[in-house]
Amino acid sequence: MARPLTDQEKRRQISLRGIPDLENVHELIKGFNRHLHFTLVKDRNIATPRDYYSALAHTVRDHLVGRWIRTQQFYYESDPKRVYYLSLEFYMGRTLQNTMVNLGVQNTCDEAMYQLGLDIEELEEIEEDAGLGNGGLGRLAACFLDSMATLGLAAYGYGIRYEYGIFNQKIRDGCQVEEADDWLRYGNPWEKSRPEFMLPVHFYGRVQETKEGSKWVDTQVVLAMPYDTPIPGYQNNTVNTMRLWSARAPNDFNLKDFLRGKGAASEAGVLCGGCDSSGHHPTLQNLQERIPQRTSFESFPDKVAVQLNDTHPAMAIPELMRIFVDIEKLDWDVAWDLTRRTFAYTNHTVLPEALERWPIKLMETLLPRHLQIIYQINQKHLDNIAALFPDDMDKLRAMSLIEEDGEKRVNMAHLCIVGSHAVNGVAEIHSNIIKTQVFRNFSDLEPGKFQNKTNGITPRRWLLVCNTGLVDVIAEAIGEDFVTDLDQLKKLNDFVDDKHFLQSIMKVKQENKLKFAQYLEKEYNVKINPGSIFDVHVKRIHEYKRQVLNCLHIIHLYNQIRMKPNAPFTPRTVIIGGKAAPGYHMAKMIIKLITSVGDVINNDPVVGDKLKVIFLENYRVSLAEKVIPATDLSEQISTAGTEASGTGNMKFMLNGALTIGTLDGANVEMAEEAGKENMFIFGMTVDEVQEMDKEGYDAMSYYEKLPELKQVMDQITSGFFSLKQPHLFKDITDMLFKYDRFKVFADFEAYVKCQERVSKLFQDPIEWSKMVLRNIAATGKFSSDRTITEYARDIWGVEPSNIKIPPPSEPLRVEGLTS
Repeated sequence: MARPLTDQEKRRQISLRGIPDLENVHELIKGFNRHLHFTLVKDRNIATPRDYYSALAHTVRDHLVGRWIRTQQFYYESDPKRVYYLSLEFYMGRTLQNTMVNLGVQNTCDEAMYQLGLDIEELEEIEEDAGLGNGGLGRLAACFLDSMATLGLAAYGYGIRYEYGIFNQKIRDGCQVEEADDWLRYGNPWEKSRPEFMLPVHFYGRVQETKEGSKWVDTQVVLAMPYDTPIPGYQNNTVNTMRLWSARAPNDFNLKDFLRGKGAASEAGVLCGGCDSSGHHPTLQNLQERIPQRTSFESFPDKVAVQLNDTHPAMAIPELMRIFVDIEKLDWDVAWDLTRRTFAYTNHTVLPEALERWPIKLMETLLPRHLQIIYQINQKHLDNIAALFPDDMDKLRAMSLIEEDGEKRVNMAHLCIVGSHAVNGVAEIHSNIIKTQVFRNFSDLEPGKFQNKTNGITPRRWLLVCNTGLVDVIAEAIGEDFVTDLDQLKKLNDFVDDKHFLQSIMKVKQENKLKFAQYLEKEYNVKINPGSIFDVHVKRIHEYKRQVLNCLHIIHLYNQIRMKPNAPFTPRTVIIGGKAAPGYHMAKMIIKLITSVGDVINNDPVVGDKLKVIFLENYRVSLAEKVIPATDLSEQISTAGTEASGTGNMKFMLNGALTIGTLDGANVEMAEEAGKENMFIFGMTVDEVQEMDKEGYDAMSYYEKLPELKQVMDQITSGFFSLKQPHLFKDITDMLFKYDRFKVFADFEAYVKCQERVSKLFQDPIEWSKMVLRNIAATGKFSSDRTITEYARDIWGVEPSNIKIPPPSEPLRVEGLTS
């Protein structure tokens, strides 16, 4: 018998989660038991919770497979232009709940598990996060795949199947320790290996010039094994494919060389984890083979669009040229025209150290033919520049693909720009910076090539999956169309003065905070005040993201409490999380500083529950889904001009958190959409930062004129937070005083004053919730559906479609369906 619905479920717009039809529940239970017995070879007497998760995952996957095959049949028959999204990372997180939501079977699965005596939320928690990325670039790629499928685009994600993720972060003694992320140890029910499509990847060797052209000979071969993962659109029966490559040694490889770390098989292991050359050689070969035979290479760009997600897959450009020129025997100029019309490049950073430059010595050893092609591309490119700007050696040097200052290197960003027909930044301010500063010479030469595509997030995962309470409240007020048309949220502005609606929003937030406080207490053994401001700063640990500025403010708050323990104080729980790159010493020291400060504050009886500091261990997608809905204040405090876009800022905004931030990245456009008065904006602008760079930044002057800053820095310097090692944080203090590129002190005073405004407004729940509602209502622009629609129309030359492919139970009728 079905269980009675709760009050919350009765008012839910249940079509969002799927109606739990009893016949469907019965079929799902049958499928679950079948997989438990025949796939896992277990029964209920010996099955573990992980077995139950796996049986449910396989059962849900069964609902995908027919649609997956049907989608590929539909593409074959209708022959649309294909989009190939090449990315070093796809930060997918967990798959089960997202798939149930997109298929509309979540309530059915929930009911089936209930009837089996199982808790679906407990099963969802067992799933490992897919260890395929870290941070914004990889998560953006995952959101884009969701939107491409939802918009009915014939799109494929291509990348690398990392057998071990970036790493699991453990905090021991306040320090980051890296452990292997063995995310595949229990298998992955969502992927399908495709050994029949295995392809050779060549390394080493030499180039031989023959009458027939250049030949790459005497190479060592590594096999690239593809694994396919289904990517369902939102309730439209479209299921696209993410194909990831894994390195496999050929049968005749030299085992001794491999064990000694020599030879192509060994190099492939390194390359698959580092650069993307091995990842995208097979991609281009595979892409070549997937084009229907009736398509000639002359019309290749009319049938294929390839998007490079940053510079990591840049080697795809010379690889496609190699295929066209060496294998297909096309004329160089014809091949180059086809290649440029096929590729487009997304830039994700303005930081010079993050713009990839590959040593010539490495490339001439590993990929000699590709280096030769790059030299030829560069020569023709420089000939063109020299014709336009005779005798301008500085311009030639600045625009060359080959850098010769010090160690000779290939500038991969320049290769991407020259080899693409479109180049885009990921927020309006970022796109302007790459046009007017970073790549100005290229932009002046081809201004039409440079575009902006402001990033977005998928509302399916970042609302439907992670914040069902808020979804219920919104759907009850404005209906369900916002799930695929986030602009519908503008209708929420009609409720800004509706006290009952504001209380509903506040209630959801408080429930999310209570749930997360329980999680923190369980995981970190720290009692959290659920009535405090949940002040959250989660992202990669990096100097430019300025977790240090946040930490200085925490110490300032602590000093205020100690100075006047009985004075009124708005309670605050500061939550910081993120991973530091294993070799990034300063980022690791920043983690140590945060945890050390937290140890002192959390154990000071004078402070009580007025202020707590938590460092979230091993921040990842599944943890983001818990913390973001519970957040009151989102920290987006990078130095203006350094954050390309940010997508975390959008997730917080959508989930009812207010933003404290600089006018950087997408914060600028968020302020335009919501109104600057509905965000807590502080600090220098891009122009002011540039002016300070010209005049010179004097950190000591701020230290001397700001007594609060002086007190904080003196405490860190004297070892107040590291009594056993007084000089532990010398590297951080030296950086802040002597060579801080990101000007933490310059924004300290404005940040502190802005935080005082936050504390004051939080004491007025109705005014706070009005601001929250205005932010949620303004998030329409930041849907990845909007971003992908712009890519499709402006760059890829394809049109999004709202066509619903017939389900596998109905005949496939292509005529009249193709948009």
